[in-house]
Amino acid sequence: MSGISKSLEGKKIILGITGSIAAYKSAFLVRLLTKAGAEVQVIMTEAAADFVGPLTFSTLSNRSVLSQLSIDQQWSKHVELGLWADLMIIAPASANTISKLANGIVDNLLNAVYLSAKCPVLIAPAMDLDMWKHPATQNNIKRLTEFGNQILPVGDGLLASGLIGPGRLAEPEQIFEAIYNHFTGNRPFSGKHLLITAGPTYEAIDPVRFIGNYSSGKMGIRIAEEALKMGANVTLILGPSKESIEGHSNLNLIRVHSAIEMFEAVEKRYKTSDLFILAAAVADFRPEKAEPEKIKKNNRKHLTLNLIPTPDIAAYLGAHKKKDQFLCGFALETENIVEHAREKMLNKKMNMVVINSPKDAGAAFEYDTNKIMILDNSGKLVSFELKSKKEVAISILEAISERIQA
Repeated sequence: MSGISKSLEGKKIILGITGSIAAYKSAFLVRLLTKAGAEVQVIMTEAAADFVGPLTFSTLSNRSVLSQLSIDQQWSKHVELGLWADLMIIAPASANTISKLANGIVDNLLNAVYLSAKCPVLIAPAMDLDMWKHPATQNNIKRLTEFGNQILPVGDGLLASGLIGPGRLAEPEQIFEAIYNHFTGNRPFSGKHLLITAGPTYEAIDPVRFIGNYSSGKMGIRIAEEALKMGANVTLILGPSKESIEGHSNLNLIRVHSAIEMFEAVEKRYKTSDLFILAAAVADFRPEKAEPEKIKKNNRKHLTLNLIPTPDIAAYLGAHKKKDQFLCGFALETENIVEHAREKMLNKKMNMVVINSPKDAGAAFEYDTNKIMILDNSGKLVSFELKSKKEVAISILEAISERIQA
């Protein structure tokens, strides 16, 4: 987050804090916001004060913390607060508060201000695993999203109960980044539907063996994560990968296994997508017949597999995409890298291709870093140094944004 000092100068932000063990994290968020120049008004529910005292937040925000619907028999001016703010963020948002917001229940100042707010609202949930996964909570989240609120993804890890899974409050730095992106307008894909493929495919030989590759899915997942931050609606079609991605209201995650399954998932959804980013390492061939039982060795010295081509997803999209749809492919090459990538791009009617090579140290499969070149159909070639796959994802998305806006 370097280089954003005073980036929120003059922005008026309401921070709502509800009853959650994660309430202490909000103190760090207030510090980040005030350091960036924002004016922060903290509103705490009565339950929140059981976890963190108001004095901490009044000291950090240099403002009195508000918590009561009425003070000295005077009704709090929740309407004025709702009009004052440029943004309202509720972090942590407990399951109880989320339920009340979704159903318009006003029994405290925070809920009253929420219903009066004319500004955008960001909600960062925090609760235990079972509460987060319960259909009632998920229905409330869906309803709040339909109201136009932005729901920040929960973290996945050790929870206060000792369970491990989704439900953790996003880290203060992640919440700050969402707020920063909101105000800086770094959302070039707002309203766009991105279809992203990631990971390997496994082509069955028999019930226990397959043809596959070393792809981890990390690159495609990083692209999906950054696209969500940039405002996109993302459909991520993910092959058999051990990697995970946090839930998000604008993410549709589809797990597949084989090249045929991935093709069918793409074919079903491509017409409603604006952009395609094909980061998956799809097998080019599959066994003509997958044996129903495990193949026994039986002292045989040779085993012949008849391989047939898998569906070519990139070629299919290139042949069927409309003029206003953008196709970005990947080319993993080991020799004549640029020439082979250019040929692939032209033959499959791609708008842009991302080139990398497993011969570059720290690049390609399984690494958390990558080294790429970007080639577009105008002939422009840009090379990048080795960097994290998150940074590579941002570079790819920025390159696509530049080209669709040109």
